Amino acid sequence: MAPRPRPPHSRPGNHAVFLLLAAAALVEPAVGVEILSKSRLERCALDSGAGGALACDRKLVLNLAVPSGSSGGESSLVAQVVEVEENDAQAMQTVRDPPVITINKSAVYALYALSYMRDVAYKPEEMFTKTHKCESDAGADVVGVCERLWDQNGHVVEHTEPVCCPCGPNRRVGSSCGSIFDKMIKGKANTAHCVRFPGDWFHVFGIKRSSLGFSIRVQVKKGSSVTEVIVSPENSTVVSKDNFLRVNLIGDYVRYTSIPAFEDFCLVTPRKGGGDGQPQVLGDEFSRWMLLERVRFTLDGLECNKIGVGYEAYRNQPNLCGSPFGSCLYNQLWNFKESDDNRINRNQEPQYIVQGRFDRINQHPNAGAHSFSIGITESLNTNLLIELSADDINYVYQRSPGKIIDINVPTFEALSQVGTAKVTIKNIGKLEASYSLTFVCLSGISYVEEQFFIMKPGQVLIRLFYLRSSSDQASKYRCSAILKGSDFSELDRAECQFSTTATVLDNGTQIGPPKQHKKGGIRGFIEAIETLWRNTWDSVIDFFTGRSCR
Repeated sequence: MAPRPRPPHSRPGNHAVFLLLAAAALVEPAVGVEILSKSRLERCALDSGAGGALACDRKLVLNLAVPSGSSGGESSLVAQVVEVEENDAQAMQTVRDPPVITINKSAVYALYALSYMRDVAYKPEEMFTKTHKCESDAGADVVGVCERLWDQNGHVVEHTEPVCCPCGPNRRVGSSCGSIFDKMIKGKANTAHCVRFPGDWFHVFGIKRSSLGFSIRVQVKKGSSVTEVIVSPENSTVVSKDNFLRVNLIGDYVRYTSIPAFEDFCLVTPRKGGGDGQPQVLGDEFSRWMLLERVRFTLDGLECNKIGVGYEAYRNQPNLCGSPFGSCLYNQLWNFKESDDNRINRNQEPQYIVQGRFDRINQHPNAGAHSFSIGITESLNTNLLIELSADDINYVYQRSPGKIIDINVPTFEALSQVGTAKVTIKNIGKLEASYSLTFVCLSGISYVEEQFFIMKPGQVLIRLFYLRSSSDQASKYRCSAILKGSDFSELDRAECQFSTTATVLDNGTQIGPPKQHKKGGIRGFIEAIETLWRNTWDSVIDFFTGRSCR
């Protein structure tokens, strides 16, 4: 592919860059915008897809990759569209009033939807009272805190009555049975046992699949007008209200690998008062939020040693009176919390508490009572396609006259050799400007690529074109060198002629008998006359039709 021309004051040879970073990042500098294609002008078409279409005849299209900040944090950049490629011209041209584009990408997060399951006690506790008259329906004066419970409607809460264990040293709570006189006067000594749930309660949420979340704000300032849209994975195509700007979030290039899956976990968060079992608004006590495997929970309360254990599981545990005190109440929330607190005190990462394990917890927009998010720690690129109306776009040209001074093409042997056309040009104006030069032959010479370059005032350049003939015979060729300005208008044209000699056949080692021609005689005289006449006639033709390239 031929190189593309560039306007003055640009670096020649780097034609893919169309955005010039013009300001420092507002929050955290982005690594740099990656250009996926040149800025180009296209015809506007009626688009019935999502987001609608622009109200224009021509649109400016930019395709770029927007990086996130380090560790997936916020990033922003400001850029100008200083050059545009038109489809018909296939050349980059400078924009007179460059649009200024500001792109702000929010921090990237993984959002998990939550489903409320139930509330559980933070630290279930076993209570007991030593008594001589333990009965299931005994009052508080007999069994103390293990008196059976009633609900708000006056009904007995099932399985809340005390469990009575006999006295003795090998019982759940070792105790003396007293003397025979104590038994006769007070009754047989025993202990009343029960489970109660004082203190804090926590909400338990099931965690659904994650979705990637972030937003990109694109603002375009052209003159005194400012247009702005916001796109996100949920709203990937947006058109501004004035139909001037359209942004399409195509997607991310590489799948994020740092997004954990929590389908097999439950999130527990402290309840903000109340005991009605309804989930409250999630607070920001992330030092008390924990992620625990689902298998550690009992949702119906019928399993011992699991979070959510209930009255029935406690009462129905095998050999309650002969088991250690507190059996059936192991592996509760407070156990995991204290284990992590000890790890934190030793400067270790917690295993269950979310704070210290994840970044930017629940900092997503509109964080509510049933959502949970964590920050993504990867910095990846998002493909963004920006389109804006370009009906009023104007170009800037810096033109300067130029002249072709000389053309030189030495004779070369057809097929076996490559000819070189040496064209000398000069900027005869007073401005630095860009030019293009072509070398075109009527026939017989293969196409040579157009060349683009920049010349300062008064500068003389020599550009070389490599020529290949398509015939093995000696021939004459008529060619033209054409010099064009920065707007591709023709500045100068020069024609010339040059010759090639016939290809000398070489049989290598397979040498045949040479043809014998006698020198002199009438045949030699005729050949000499023909050669002289041909050279004279060629000179006359050269004089009237064009200058020689030699």
